[in-house]
Amino acid sequence: MVTLWKYHKFSIIFTLVCALFYWSFAYQLERIDFLKMFSLWVGLFFLSYKIIKTNPKNFKFLAGIALGFRILFLFAIPNLSQDFYRFIWDGRMLLEGFNPYLSLPETWIAQGNAPITQAKELYEGMGSLNGSHFTNYPPISQFCYLIAGVFAGKSILGSAIVMRLLIILADVGTFFFGRKLLQILHIPDNRIFWYLLNPFVIIELTGNLHFEAVMIFFIIWSLYLLQKGYWYWAAISLALSVSVKLIPLLFLPLFFQTFILGKRKGFDKLCLTDGFLKLIGFYSIVIITTVLLFAPFLSSEFIANFGKTISLWFQNFEFNASIYYIIRWIGYQTIGWNIIGTVGKILPLIIIGILLMLTFLRKNKSTTELITVMVIGICSYYFLSTTVHPWYLAVPLALCVFTKYKFPIWWSFVIIFSYTAYIHPDFKENLWFVALEYSVVFGIFIFEVFKNTKITSLKSVYN
Repeated sequence: MVTLWKYHKFSIIFTLVCALFYWSFAYQLERIDFLKMFSLWVGLFFLSYKIIKTNPKNFKFLAGIALGFRILFLFAIPNLSQDFYRFIWDGRMLLEGFNPYLSLPETWIAQGNAPITQAKELYEGMGSLNGSHFTNYPPISQFCYLIAGVFAGKSILGSAIVMRLLIILADVGTFFFGRKLLQILHIPDNRIFWYLLNPFVIIELTGNLHFEAVMIFFIIWSLYLLQKGYWYWAAISLALSVSVKLIPLLFLPLFFQTFILGKRKGFDKLCLTDGFLKLIGFYSIVIITTVLLFAPFLSSEFIANFGKTISLWFQNFEFNASIYYIIRWIGYQTIGWNIIGTVGKILPLIIIGILLMLTFLRKNKSTTELITVMVIGICSYYFLSTTVHPWYLAVPLALCVFTKYKFPIWWSFVIIFSYTAYIHPDFKENLWFVALEYSVVFGIFIFEVFKNTKITSLKSVYN
């Protein structure tokens, strides 16, 4: 027992300190207190890294504390994001039989006839900006919000607890299928803890109730099923991920080589014709399943409202951008005003071009190669976006576990600088901190691209 304590004492001490830091983050922190936030953030990243490094094979311990850290947040009201108030609003509207896509919270509040409990508190919590726009959360997300309404329709904290439990269950699923996929790909399966024990994931997803966790579960499950040869079930799982958040739609072109040239179980003896047919089948299942999930809400008014809200992210909203901020600065210097309205229409076309280049010009036949281009593809999208909220990084972070790239892990650390915007009473970004964040990210990204390209070139020469 003494020897066991001597061997594990540092891991136990690190774990207890992490638990204390997470508790402070969950129940004591205000987001305007950036100095405290940053101190806790740095401490958690350092201690989590030490715990993973000193317990590489102790899966029960690592999985246990990953679950325990999440449970610490169970009774906390999110303190870094207000979005969950809108989640609760949508779920309760759906429970009362109203289509959440067809009305605005501010309209109900102005009329004084909102049909849900705690409407005023929810509207004040989400803020006037959120309440003045139509919801853009897809149907599986809405279903999760509905579950919260069913089990806690009269309590904001109760609704938060229900949603948090759903997110924790999703992370359990990611652990299960993520570890299996790592084993199949002959990658050390303890890499799954780069995601599960990353403080960013625990705080942003479990703590702040962002449903990227559910989307990631379906993406990882889809990739696992695809690797096993069950491409039709993989298509359904991918459609479910799209129906949580739309972002996985970006990945659809990247599956081309996997079906046409890929070699794995279920694909070994494919001719090109069979490959094309299965690719078409895969895309068809994804699209049909997604449409069916949206079907209960579909109407011309829904399409107009949903499209209008989506366009706002490209042509109106600005936060924590990188390349776009440089373009915006050039616009101010040459034209004299903000050119987001014009640039917001062009950038999506550039992103589509990059995805097509990755689809046809970069080798991505194997699952590892496919996931690698998925990481590069989604990060290219974020590099060109006008808005990059911290929780968006959860997807490339989860996917990079299966690749040679680690820059999303570093990005998940330096993303904390985006919260300096809340120091200012009127929410004002400090562009020096934004520049610092992206200097680190682009520096590591460029280094890893050259490093991995060089390794690939040397292997091709010697083979």
